[in-house]
Amino acid sequence: MNRKTLMIAFFSVITLGSSFLNVVKAQQQAAAGAEQYRPQFHFSPKEHWMNDPNGMVYYKGVYHLFYQYYPKGTVWGPMHWGHATTKDLFNWQEKPIALFPDSLGYIFSGSIVVDKKNTSGLGKDGKVPLVAIFTHHDPKLEEKKLNTFQTQSIAYSLDEGNTWNKYSGNPVIKNPGVTDFRDPKVMWYESGEKWIMTLATKDRITFYSSKNLKEWKKESEFGNDLGAHGGVWECPDLFPMEHNGKTIWVLLVSINPGGPNGGSATQYFTGSFDGSKFIADSKIEKWLDYGTDNYAGVTWSNTGKRKIFIGWMNNWQYANQVPTKAWRGATTIPRDLYLAQTSEQYYLRSVPVKEMDQHLSSVYKKATLTFGNEIDLSGYTKDLNGQLKLDFNFNATSSMEIVLSNKAGDKLLVGYDSKSKMYYIDRTHSGATDFEKDFAKKHSAPRIAVSENAKISLILDVASAELFADDGLTVMTDVFFPSTPIDSVKLFGNENQKLTNLSISSIPTFK
Repeated sequence: MNRKTLMIAFFSVITLGSSFLNVVKAQQQAAAGAEQYRPQFHFSPKEHWMNDPNGMVYYKGVYHLFYQYYPKGTVWGPMHWGHATTKDLFNWQEKPIALFPDSLGYIFSGSIVVDKKNTSGLGKDGKVPLVAIFTHHDPKLEEKKLNTFQTQSIAYSLDEGNTWNKYSGNPVIKNPGVTDFRDPKVMWYESGEKWIMTLATKDRITFYSSKNLKEWKKESEFGNDLGAHGGVWECPDLFPMEHNGKTIWVLLVSINPGGPNGGSATQYFTGSFDGSKFIADSKIEKWLDYGTDNYAGVTWSNTGKRKIFIGWMNNWQYANQVPTKAWRGATTIPRDLYLAQTSEQYYLRSVPVKEMDQHLSSVYKKATLTFGNEIDLSGYTKDLNGQLKLDFNFNATSSMEIVLSNKAGDKLLVGYDSKSKMYYIDRTHSGATDFEKDFAKKHSAPRIAVSENAKISLILDVASAELFADDGLTVMTDVFFPSTPIDSVKLFGNENQKLTNLSISSIPTFK
């Protein structure tokens, strides 16, 4: 290029001005969306660190997702509340940061309620306040080894969750001397005309009540001698559900470590709640998800009887080391929760939200298939770029396995072992695994259903697998990191074993 040409090119860039820069910015954003391992229909921040989803509220047709966020790095740091919204639980719009650390500390997890009756008095000019209840974490007190470094505070919004004001009287609950004192989940208890706060306190739950969201009194404790206690309890959620005309209360409790396959996981209890005490109806340990990558999940508030859950798709065992670059952390697919009763026990069923159906495009369907050596579905999946939903029924008296692979030889194995009656996900040879010594393992989950007819629904999104077995009675979520997208799917089973209602669906990219 001669000098004259160079000068013309330089002049062209100057005259293009902001338009040129906008094109460059658009190209950069497109490149970020196509980054290796980036989920395409799960929420992940464009950049930097995220962990626990919190503050989820549905208001005026919009689902708000707030989440633990560190805007200056891709590892955990001083916590803020990130913010994203959606109208269909799949198309996400990332918003400006909602809450920043202040003199009382970092902004840890919490919840948001719609204060329809303005019990807090924070509403003005007829505007209904959204009230956030969250944990302030003071690193200065923690460094001094004082047990009072976590307190509960509130903030409010009068513009439908877009901007937030912190309450001048914070904290609203001071710490009584408990080291881990955090993650308030608040709900309105109608029959008692009061707010109930479910709070994680070390390795148990403490319930508080309030008439105005500002003044709280302790009601009771739960969990001293029930549930898994391999680690600290976190991110609880209490809510009622209907089953055959009966009200059953459900209490979710995340625990780290101590999950059934190592590291982080979420257990749950079913029982009764009278506005003061929760009483479990069983001593059996129950897990919302047996995989290693569904943690700290809670439900949206203000959704009526419908309960919609979302979790952090990661595990504290390796969350700071996973091999993503611009960002670290994503959410699970949103899930509808239902109750089921099996062998005199109540169990939670969790399945992908019904809104997912409108985004599915059928690729292949077959009413009945019989195994020979294998069933090769690769011709239908090679162009799906690691984004697919696979469904089928089978007889649980026989074992079967799904092999998901790519051209590089990476393999993720998903299957059912009829001898042990266990579902499993094996990521031993699934791609990058050397960033953490225990990542490359086979994870198992018990089959809760008692019939011979079994059902599998598997959702794959580039670098995550979510298994919903037997209509969500057994669920497993695992992340993995293949060197290239999964483009081959093969099914293996016993000779003459039949599969029914086999279908493959593609899922669009929303980035």
